[in-house]
Amino acid sequence: MAAGGPGIAFESVDLTLGHTEILRQVNLRVEAGSVHALVGPNGGGKSSLFKALLGQVPHRGRISLAWPGEHPGTVGYVPQALAFDAGLPMTVMDFMGAMCQRRPVFLGLSPRWKVPVEQALRQVGMLEKSNRRMGALSGGERQRVLLAQALIPAPDLILLDEPMSALDEAGVETFENLLAHWRETRVTVLWIEHDLDAVTRLADQVTGLNRQVLFDGAAAQTLTPQRVLALFSSRHRREEEKEKVEV
Repeated sequence: MAAGGPGIAFESVDLTLGHTEILRQVNLRVEAGSVHALVGPNGGGKSSLFKALLGQVPHRGRISLAWPGEHPGTVGYVPQALAFDAGLPMTVMDFMGAMCQRRPVFLGLSPRWKVPVEQALRQVGMLEKSNRRMGALSGGERQRVLLAQALIPAPDLILLDEPMSALDEAGVETFENLLAHWRETRVTVLWIEHDLDAVTRLADQVTGLNRQVLFDGAAAQTLTPQRVLALFSSRHRREEEKEKVEV
């Protein structure tokens, strides 16, 4: 079995875009091999925290990854959604090839990647639709393909940005099976999600983020009605803005 994923430490992370404060003094630890969920309102900084972790936006503070082996492992990323023109002549197989090989898509999938790509598509129930155009898929089917591309190569750390947003019942079951597999193989999962029932059932830890960390703890015990109300309350956000103006 692989060594597993890294622990992640966010220490006093601040992020400002233009004149807008996105994150303020975020202190957070993600345990190695755990399924850790981030919950909070839209605009609360969850996706921005991902971007800071991936090095896509400048930030203050420190973000460190403690890999279990001598070398960094593989990071997988599933974005919230990708839009495809219905007329774009890119099939599911073409998309998978573009994600994992340097060889031009029009030359087809190289023999090296054929087996892993087919295995990943089979794992998410999309192998039979591998010749369909990406733009002709339903939102749930595209989400499954995005999950599949994150499986190649097998990740040690995976970042999920609302992966359940468009999934149907069968897709949700597929996702839950993937989570169980990642937990068993000690992949570190950092997961943005709005479905709080799913978080309660499936996550080990949960962090409530609205520009700053409002709560953090074991998912089943931490997501109380009072904490959720405070996290999503517009009143809380208005008071926060008033505090900033007064300061």
